[in-house]
Amino acid sequence: MSHPSRSYRPALPVVIGLLGLTISAGAAFAADDDEDKPAKPAIPNIYLDLRTIYAAIPAGTLGLGFGNTSLSAAFEALAAQRGTTLPNGLPAAKAIAVDLPLTVDVTDRVSLYGGVSGSTTDIGGGWSSFDITSWNIGVQADLYQQNGGKIPTITLQSTLTQSVPNEQGMTNSFNNILEFDYALDEDETRGWLAGVQYTHTDIASQLARIKPNTILYAGGYYQWPSNWKFTGRLGVQSFGGAQLAGRTLAESFTQPILRLDLDRMDDNDNRLFGITAQIAWMPKPAYQLTLRTPLYAVRN
Repeated sequence: MSHPSRSYRPALPVVIGLLGLTISAGAAFAADDDEDKPAKPAIPNIYLDLRTIYAAIPAGTLGLGFGNTSLSAAFEALAAQRGTTLPNGLPAAKAIAVDLPLTVDVTDRVSLYGGVSGSTTDIGGGWSSFDITSWNIGVQADLYQQNGGKIPTITLQSTLTQSVPNEQGMTNSFNNILEFDYALDEDETRGWLAGVQYTHTDIASQLARIKPNTILYAGGYYQWPSNWKFTGRLGVQSFGGAQLAGRTLAESFTQPILRLDLDRMDDNDNRLFGITAQIAWMPKPAYQLTLRTPLYAVRN
């Protein structure tokens, strides 16, 4: 079994360094908080952020979209490993994936997570066996919080995802999301969103190449007194395409993308349940439905 090329190895130190920077930034911001605020719980939130995903993907493309690291890793690795046996390109596919990231809310500004994802796919010959297809680690941090001011909350989320097994054709994706959240009221129950997602993928093959994927988007959210929260994001996704041995596996495109979220929160803004619907044109539409059912070990 071969190992990934050296181009993969700098990614993990980058993530580790980023974790350290964001934790330090969170501590620095926390030091500036009003001393009169109630003391935070000594034990952070700890939960398994269970996500179950169903996707229908048109022929000739990969599992791309908002935060789609587990599905895209599985399809990118499949494309690289089976590209030579798919003379007509990538067929239309259906997929079911389960993400199991263990998440720790270190502070109200910083969350760390890591775990594995499994998936099963149907590319025309029936469903494959359900296998572990990737692992990931990541961090989400509020670099700045609005707290009633004029400058929006600025959040950075970075995730490193590596496909499994570790062999020729494996992929290593580094996904970054920078989002701006401008709340329109003091309780932050309604507001506007804008952001950018950038995904860079390396592949352990001299013959294959997957170009970057970028999403620019805007949207908004509203949370009712019953703690149901609706969020919508509309944007443009631009993908550079994928090639194998000089042959195009997935065409480049620049097309719209839409994501709608409905979440049930508690009084402390912890998610209890969520459902996400996404439509991404590639250029034919790809559909994805995600159920989020967090399993809390500690919930403050």
